[in-house]
Amino acid sequence: MPTQHTNATGPNCFTCQVREKTEWCVLDETELNLINAGKVSRKYLPGETIFSEGDSSEGIYCIESGLVGVRKSDADGNSVLLFLASPGDTVGYRSLLAGEEHKSSAEVLEPSTVCFIDQTTVRELLTHNPSLGLRFLQRASKDLGDADERILHNVSLSVRARFAHLLLVLIDQHGSKSDDGSSNLNLPLSRQDLAAMIGTSPESMSRTIKKLEDDGVAKFSGRSVHIPTLENLLSEIDPEAGL
Repeated sequence: MPTQHTNATGPNCFTCQVREKTEWCVLDETELNLINAGKVSRKYLPGETIFSEGDSSEGIYCIESGLVGVRKSDADGNSVLLFLASPGDTVGYRSLLAGEEHKSSAEVLEPSTVCFIDQTTVRELLTHNPSLGLRFLQRASKDLGDADERILHNVSLSVRARFAHLLLVLIDQHGSKSDDGSSNLNLPLSRQDLAAMIGTSPESMSRTIKKLEDDGVAKFSGRSVHIPTLENLLSEIDPEAGL
């Protein structure tokens, strides 16, 4: 069943810190008033589901803060993490625009604030503002391009290189840098999810982590990761990058 949407005090669309990163940045004042009056903002805790695979599409969801994982079940019924949605990202839009039920599920990975915009409001805005439709088309094209890149990485790069690339992305979005040039990251994902994102098994992931530690590229302690130098991590993808 779809998640029950309840009203909660949340961000104002006019002052939202991530609006310029979203499709809604093309709306005028009247349109913003419409979406601001109709949206429902809710705070989610890790492990909660925003929508599930097979649910009817009732609207779309804009991530105001936090981190959301989009998952899909494989042929054996196992949940596979497809990609991460961060502040400014919109999820659930493809099902709505295609007039289909959700083909994936969205699970909260970190405490998050998510704004729900019902399909009636979305369709009204799309009808009156062609620029909004173009923005969603651009979003769909980018998502498709990102999927193509993941497929290319999975067939052309080693597991070690794919994991290094994923770590670099996570460090850029969620990590911190120290004065000595090192970087630290608290992984928002389990090792099983990390393995799914780079197309390998949890066992292969564990072996890769051990090798990176043995070579001094990274130090893992639970979900905490310490990277002495980013150059060494970059050289896992491009050997000339660390020269």
